[in-house]
Amino acid sequence: MAEMIKVGMADLKVCPYPNAVTTLGLGSCVGIALYDPVTKVAGLAHIMLPDSTQIRNNENKAKFADTGILELVEQMVKAGANKSRLVAKIAGGAQMFAFQNANNSDMVRVGDRNVESTKRVLKTMNIRILSEDTGLNYGRTVEFYSETGDFVIKSVGKPIKTI
Repeated sequence: MAEMIKVGMADLKVCPYPNAVTTLGLGSCVGIALYDPVTKVAGLAHIMLPDSTQIRNNENKAKFADTGILELVEQMVKAGANKSRLVAKIAGGAQMFAFQNANNSDMVRVGDRNVESTKRVLKTMNIRILSEDTGLNYGRTVEFYSETGDFVIKSVGKPIKTI
């Protein structure tokens, strides 16, 4: 039986074949699954915020989309992935709370901003997004399988989705 590697919040892990990687409780956070389909090296980042330059305490690279994706790619290449073959699947970025009179402020739109930043960084790195399950107003738990590249998304009260 392959190992299921756990990724915490503001964390990232590389997952060699035949293992799988999972993260729990993606609300406004985004789970970014990267995959090299030839070597079957997979990786998963659980980012919390879109931009490390807006925060003073930004030593944890995995916490931010702009630095977390770069770090994950570096670690995957060291593990045998080829950067030019990497593809992505993303999930999360929900609007978990409704606020009256918030006027769509950036503080409330963390999920949307996380998704936008994730897409921008992936585009800059020429990593194609194959599929996504983002937005709306519910949390997600994800599992990413290095053997198949399947990204399984579980949410309370929703059917299990594989993208």
